[in-house]
Amino acid sequence: MRDWQGKRYWLIGASEGLGEALAHKLSDAGAEVILTARSEDKLSAVAAALPGRARVVTADVSSRESLEAAATEIGEIDGAVWLAGAYWPFGAKDWNAEEAEVMADVNFTGAMRAVGVILPPMIARDDGHLVLTGSLTAYGGLPRSAPYTATKAGIMALAESLHADLRKTGVQVQLVNPGFIRTRLTDKNDFKMPAIMEPEAAAQEVFEHMNSDAFSKAFPFWFGLVFRLGRFLPPWIYFRLFA
Repeated sequence: MRDWQGKRYWLIGASEGLGEALAHKLSDAGAEVILTARSEDKLSAVAAALPGRARVVTADVSSRESLEAAATEIGEIDGAVWLAGAYWPFGAKDWNAEEAEVMADVNFTGAMRAVGVILPPMIARDDGHLVLTGSLTAYGGLPRSAPYTATKAGIMALAESLHADLRKTGVQVQLVNPGFIRTRLTDKNDFKMPAIMEPEAAAQEVFEHMNSDAFSKAFPFWFGLVFRLGRFLPPWIYFRLFA
C-alpha cells in the first residue's frame, strides 16, 4: 500500500467524471491534489468538495506552453495522472475531420506534451509516479471509433515504452485501460454499453492499481479479458467477432 500522506499528485483532466472521482479517492487517502483542466469554475467546485488540500491550476493540453506554465506554477510533484480526453463516436463512413483532429491533439498529443513536462524532473531525481489513462479500445480496431481507438492505442504504446525505459529506476509508470464509464462523453453513444461503470467505481479500480506494483490494469475484469484475448485471435476471427 502506497503512503499517500503529504504526497502531491497532479491530475490532468480532473473537472468531472473519472478525474473528479479519483481526486476524491486521493484526497481521502491524504494526498494533496492539484487539479487541472481548462474550466476554472468546474475545477474550483471539485476542489471545494475535497476533504484535503487541493489546488486549481488551469491549462490547455493542446498547448505545450500552457502545460509548461502550469508545471512551473505547480512545482515539484510526487505523481501525476493523465485523464484528459475528447470523444465523438464515428468511423470511416461518417468521418469528421475537425473532431478527429481534436481527439488526436487532446487524447494522444496532449499526453505526449504532458509526459514532456512531467517526466524529466522525475527522472532527474530518480523518483516519481506517472499514470496514463487509456481504454479497452486500445487492444484492437473497432467499428465507429477509428480516431478515438487510434489515440488510445497510442497511449498504450506510449505507456509500454516508458515503462520499458524506466522499470528499473525510481520512476514508476502505470497504465489503466477502463471500459465504459458513465460520463458526458459516453452519453454521446447511441448503442448499448456492456458493463458500464459509474465514475466512483472506476476511480476505485484506478486507485487500487496505483497502490500496486503492477504495470497495467484493464477493467472491468471480465469485459477487459474479452478485449485482451482478442489481440491473440487471427484477423479473420477477430473482425467477425468485433466488427
